[in-house]
Amino acid sequence: MTHHHSSSSRRVFVKSLSAGLAAGAAIGGFHSSTAAFGTEKKSLGFALVGLGNLSTHQIAPGLQKTKRCHLAGIVTGTPEKESLWAQKYQLGSQHIYNYDNFDKIVGDDAIDVVYVVLPNSMHEEFTVRAAKAGKHVLCEKPMANSAAECQRMIAACESASRQLAIGYRCQFEPHHLACIDMLRQKELGSIKAIQAGFGFSIGDPKQWRLRGAMAGGGALMDVGLYALQACRYLSNEEPISVTAQETKTDAAKFAEVDESITWAMNFPSGLVAHCSTTYSQNGMNHVHVETERGFVKLGPAFSYTGIQADSSKGPIHLQPIDQFATEMDAFAVSIVENRRSIVSGEEGLRDLRIIEAIYRSAREGKTISLA
Repeated sequence: MTHHHSSSSRRVFVKSLSAGLAAGAAIGGFHSSTAAFGTEKKSLGFALVGLGNLSTHQIAPGLQKTKRCHLAGIVTGTPEKESLWAQKYQLGSQHIYNYDNFDKIVGDDAIDVVYVVLPNSMHEEFTVRAAKAGKHVLCEKPMANSAAECQRMIAACESASRQLAIGYRCQFEPHHLACIDMLRQKELGSIKAIQAGFGFSIGDPKQWRLRGAMAGGGALMDVGLYALQACRYLSNEEPISVTAQETKTDAAKFAEVDESITWAMNFPSGLVAHCSTTYSQNGMNHVHVETERGFVKLGPAFSYTGIQADSSKGPIHLQPIDQFATEMDAFAVSIVENRRSIVSGEEGLRDLRIIEAIYRSAREGKTISLA
């Protein structure tokens, strides 16, 4: 399935998702297929692998707000977290695993989906192990450290007949969906240019995100990915070439990963997108799309909360949602209806191929073709 969803199917999805959220009702057509759960399963059980900040402060609380999912198990390498989480979320010890005994999850019927929330270098291993254990997989972004790893993850899930989705939460966020819709409908004419950027000032120099082997890269892999994604889904095109430059102000702190990268992407229509990402300054968090007859913009564009959108037709005011809850509910619908997620493994693979080209361009000082 290419990234170019027909605009009509994407529009129907946008409308049904928005309507479902607004009414607090079921997401489009869900009730008709609850039979797929069997009579007793009204909700899919998720196991979180890796209980760091994201799981603790965003995903686990998000799970409590879902309509179609619940926390059914945990996997952690930190024994003291086991009792804390078991108590907080009423989890029986039979649903608590560590990285060594993880494969026993195969016999745990309470768990339908494994959500991989580990350092990037561990995504492939746990996605493959989860698929082999017969579980569907939702994996945090970036999907992996290389396109080759992504391909192995896709293959493992396919051979196990399990679904694989990547945690691209913004593709379910109402302001992003409204902008996609406005641009697909050409309400302001066709797209002329895009500028997108996401960055922040990274703290602790000892964290895994600054270790090349674990993170696979720096700002680009972590937050630049959001700007890259936005250009692809807002334009509804795939880039054909990239040109990139890297800058470093702190050679010691960023010895193993990129600190700041700017890059341009050329698209088949002639559109050029200019993107930037950094680990050395706060406040970069925007998308600005110039069209024939105006503009569409998001800012803050990629935060967990407080996203705002504007256009030359006026501001776009929509009810905020829990992005993690919405993403997990959407994956539950994909599983139950046996439909590939709009943020499938193929979507993650496409981004990694582009990221590899961006790094290569910065390294070799030339434009890299993506043909």
